[in-house]
Amino acid sequence: MKDSAADAVLDDMDRAILRVLQRHGRMTHAELSERVHLSPSACHRRVQRLEQAGVIRDYVALLNPRAVERVTTVFVEIRLSGQSDEILDAFEKAVARVPDVLECHLMAGTADYLLKVVARDSEDFARIHRQHLARLPGVAQMQSSFALKTVFKTTALPL
Repeated sequence: MKDSAADAVLDDMDRAILRVLQRHGRMTHAELSERVHLSPSACHRRVQRLEQAGVIRDYVALLNPRAVERVTTVFVEIRLSGQSDEILDAFEKAVARVPDVLECHLMAGTADYLLKVVARDSEDFARIHRQHLARLPGVAQMQSSFALKTVFKTTALPL
């Protein structure tokens, strides 16, 4: 299956629109067009084209972790018992169902996967570990590292 977003040709105006939308996704088309110095109708057409091409994948609300009591971030390195397609597929399907896992990356190096997990505190992480992570199929070894402080975090991709 081909990804149409990968085939999209972005000019400087598209990149300007995307930079603004990554930081201010609720901005109206009128505000956006003013910000990038383009007419509202032309700006609207460009945004629609970027959405249809899959360059703009979605619009989301970014929550304050403290407000929803998810202040503990844990990075979990996982080594699997093997590398067969069956083992990898079973692990990936199961980990996608763990609600506390925000990200899962297939890695090169010593770990097979790196997970980003959020929890209320260390006790909550222990629960997540017992009820979910320890039961994931194909896991041979796990190593967890607690983030002490988030120094920098963004969702905006460099353009």
